[in-house]
Amino acid sequence: MLHLGTPLWQIAVRTALVYLAVLLGLRLFGKRQLGQMSIGDLVMILLIANAVQNAMVGPDVSLIGGLTAAAVLLVLNFVVVRSIARSPWSERLFTGTPTMLVKDGSYLEPALRREGLADQEVDMAIREHGLAGVGDVRIAYLEPDGTISVVPMDAKVLHSTRRVRRVRQFRKK
Repeated sequence: MLHLGTPLWQIAVRTALVYLAVLLGLRLFGKRQLGQMSIGDLVMILLIANAVQNAMVGPDVSLIGGLTAAAVLLVLNFVVVRSIARSPWSERLFTGTPTMLVKDGSYLEPALRREGLADQEVDMAIREHGLAGVGDVRIAYLEPDGTISVVPMDAKVLHSTRRVRRVRQFRKK
């Protein structure tokens, strides 16, 4: 149970590489929320978890090996989350940027194809915002978290003379 079949450093390196590979793969996979996942998406994630387990620990089945892999995953996730919060570059790299789907009442078909969305999915989001159809939409974005933001045609446009590079939230001490 405590006897290592693989050196700890090798488990740590393997785990880090698998984490980064899966993170990159899921990042390239697309923008979806957990609530928007299909059965196929869920099955894929479960199978990935099963497939990469051996890649992380190799032939090791010890408790220490498994705990080492878990600790590396937790530390890497902590580092990624902190870097996203502190760096706009990391935020773009790990979470992405919004994609414009609708402009002035018309679908942007190349963007829909690139994101793997059907018109019907955008129509559903438009209706959820209380609008009748795409003709009532000034602009709609697929946000990095998988939600679709919709601005109606009759929305008042507010302009600012000030440019904001990035808004940071400060925590109270």
